[in-house]
Amino acid sequence: MTAKTPGLQRWLLLALAGLGVALTFSLGMWQLGRAAEKNALQQARTEQAQKPVLDGQSLNAAWQQDDKRAEWLHRRFVLVGHWLPEKTVYLENRQMNAKPGFFVLTPLKLEGLGTTVLVQRGWAQRSFTDRAALPPVDTPAGRVEVQGHLAPWPSRLYDFGGEEKGPIRQNLDWQGFQQETGLELPPFTLMQSGALSEGLLREWPVVASGVEKHHGYAFQWFGLSALIALLYVWFQIVQPRRTPRAR
Repeated sequence: MTAKTPGLQRWLLLALAGLGVALTFSLGMWQLGRAAEKNALQQARTEQAQKPVLDGQSLNAAWQQDDKRAEWLHRRFVLVGHWLPEKTVYLENRQMNAKPGFFVLTPLKLEGLGTTVLVQRGWAQRSFTDRAALPPVDTPAGRVEVQGHLAPWPSRLYDFGGEEKGPIRQNLDWQGFQQETGLELPPFTLMQSGALSEGLLREWPVVASGVEKHHGYAFQWFGLSALIALLYVWFQIVQPRRTPRAR
């Protein structure tokens, strides 16, 4: 670009460069904000895990009080009750250790409380030859003791709409599942912990995973922002001043 560039064009280039710098810089800051959010979530989860273990009575109280529900999210619980295996749901397209499979969810009727909570029991690999086949999962009969931590209702994956029925599903709607089963369920779940058992793996992903990815994206956006600024300064300020001297 030379000094003969019309004034209107120079102002337009300045506006475009400024917009590019502002946009890429804001995207970099947004990525840093996402990284900070995930770090905060992981820190809160770590602090919650260090607190005393709660029982079914506490879970019942958490259901009835919104403030308790938020306060005890990710707290460790030990629940005693009986499985309702006929209402087990297999959420498909869930991964663990980069392998596709199912998250297996079964309601647990708490002993002596009349409360039922949905338990995310673990992950099972699906059959690659028969997509309708259910994985071999053992559901003990009688009284069981389940350890885990309080977690939100399972997150939704993209679907094409429509009401899902049957044991294998893409998503599980809280209100729809209550109507279907006749159970009154709290809007949270227990994410079961422990070693491999009952045919289920429980190496749940860490909440803060991906922080490094956000830092990498932020570095790229900040680098692009700096590049736009440097290119504008070079071609619109430095070069026009150097050109007359070279003649």
